Amino acid sequence: MLRKSLTFILLIILFSAQKPKENGIKDLFKDSFHIGVAVNAQQVSGKEPKALAILTEHFNSLSSENGLKWALVHPKPEVYDFGFGDAYVALGEKMGAFTIGHCLVWHQQIPNWVFEDESGNMLNKDGLISKMEDHIETVAGRYKGKIQGWDVVNEAFNEDGSFRESKWYNIAGKDFIKAAFRKAHEVDPDAELYYNDYNVWKSSKRKGILELAKEMKSEGIRVDAIGMQGHYMLGGPSLEEIEQGIIEIAEAGFKVVITELDVDVLPRPNNAQGADLNINFANSPEYNPFVNGISPEAEAKLAQRYGDLFQLFQKHKDKISRVTLWGLHDGRSWLNNFPVRGRTNYPLPFDRDLKLKEDVFAKLKEVSEQ
Repeated sequence: MLRKSLTFILLIILFSAQKPKENGIKDLFKDSFHIGVAVNAQQVSGKEPKALAILTEHFNSLSSENGLKWALVHPKPEVYDFGFGDAYVALGEKMGAFTIGHCLVWHQQIPNWVFEDESGNMLNKDGLISKMEDHIETVAGRYKGKIQGWDVVNEAFNEDGSFRESKWYNIAGKDFIKAAFRKAHEVDPDAELYYNDYNVWKSSKRKGILELAKEMKSEGIRVDAIGMQGHYMLGGPSLEEIEQGIIEIAEAGFKVVITELDVDVLPRPNNAQGADLNINFANSPEYNPFVNGISPEAEAKLAQRYGDLFQLFQKHKDKISRVTLWGLHDGRSWLNNFPVRGRTNYPLPFDRDLKLKEDVFAKLKEVSEQ
């Protein structure tokens, strides 16, 4: 009898040890939306040893921070570098994650040769679109069935809803956007396709984006969701402004994805331009106040802001399919260098030691239990 009891206890212990943990951020919102994070080359390659355990425990979606942008994956006309992409996709498969490709077409991080012919002259519309389609076919085609969603076009609008006058637009007009979505769908019909932009909470910008998205949809061009980049601050934009954006996108017939989420805790200088000003602001206690650690007051505000945002996202979980943090931890955040280089920022739920901020997690847990 004692032997049977011991055997039973051992089986319980063994079963408990094999049972996966369910105490990550992804588990809090498993019935609502994917919880994603943007990863960089160090994390993908395993050079940041603590990263894998955190990624596995807390996230069920991945986004590529920089490694699949044109300048890195396709630096020269006949040269592709898939080192990052292959490792990134392998990581996604290992995690069983919903994996996002960011991004196929953007006006930044793109070589000048993309817009030029062999003689260095500016391409015409057909030539540029053909070159773009070749890039999409090669990159998206390589990861067909392995990347589940693509940011097809990124940041093509101005704040007033007009088209950004990038080289793409100046040569091909809005047709480059339509051609990019057509080609991405042709290359991988099962992948979700997104238009992604910042400040989509602004009604003027959103109006322009949705007008084009609806126009494309009416022409049979597939657009699955609008990516609302979540580069927010402690005091703005308001929850009401963000909510109005979510509602209008859904009413227009598109899913919402909250992309690139972080919360800037530092004050931003106005009209800070030039290297000298940047250095001065970086060294200024007024604009770089937390060099030796974030204050308890700012830390509490950060936790509350995340709680309020996720409460809003949870309210509209029928409209939102994914919420993605832009960076794994504070030490790797782009906000340490924007809009002023060299500052110390604390915008993410994980600190520089890759430890989960307990007060942020507590707020998220509170939201998930409501």
